[in-house]
Amino acid sequence: MSNAFDLTGKTAAVTGGGRGLGLGISQALLEAGADVIVFGRSGIPDELTALAGRLGREVAFYALDLADSDQIAEVGARVLAEHRVDVLVNNAGTQDRYPAAEFPLEAWDRVIDVNLRSVFQLCQIFGRPMLERGEGKIVNLASLLSFQGGITVPAYAASKGGVAQLTKALCNEWSGKGVNVNAVAPGYMATEMNTALLNDPVRLEQLSVRIPAGRWGQPEDIGNVVVFLASQASAYVHGQVLAVDGGWMAR
Repeated sequence: MSNAFDLTGKTAAVTGGGRGLGLGISQALLEAGADVIVFGRSGIPDELTALAGRLGREVAFYALDLADSDQIAEVGARVLAEHRVDVLVNNAGTQDRYPAAEFPLEAWDRVIDVNLRSVFQLCQIFGRPMLERGEGKIVNLASLLSFQGGITVPAYAASKGGVAQLTKALCNEWSGKGVNVNAVAPGYMATEMNTALLNDPVRLEQLSVRIPAGRWGQPEDIGNVVVFLASQASAYVHGQVLAVDGGWMAR
């Protein structure tokens, strides 16, 4: 591995880092040399612990409900008392589907809280010591719906549009102070969140034929890009929302 991509000696914190895209991100960060802190609600899989052991890396778990701002503040303070966090990856998110005219406000609030408010809060908590040190990397998970509107997911689309704009806003304030803030916008990924689509032959075909790369993405496709954005290789990359979508947005 080129030195520019080497994360040896760094510690990365990943929300939702024990499953789906988050697991792929955690694995890629470990393989690049980083120790990993996983925030989540249900622990971490044995395969992640085993990978860390084989690589001589450390992986730690902190239980965290991203809908609870008080818990985020408490856990964030505890993590910073125990670790220096060099990289923050805001990966975790949630989604609800209802026609817009019938979308419950309770569901709207929860999606916005988890997908947007928690991202800003975590950027504040972990960004402050990065700014004090004059270095750090923040990678937010946006979405294709940061660019498009979607159907029956107005809260998700609004939250991910917000993540894209938040990424740019933080870049404008923090890039000159040594902190890179960027986002990754995954395309259609073969993960648990998309099980319903993957199991619907008609919808699966409709989506698949539009992907120029000819396949759905895998967690490692996102993990490898996060490593780039977390490393010195992206030193002059600021405020970008990078679509990792097999060419979807080019169609």
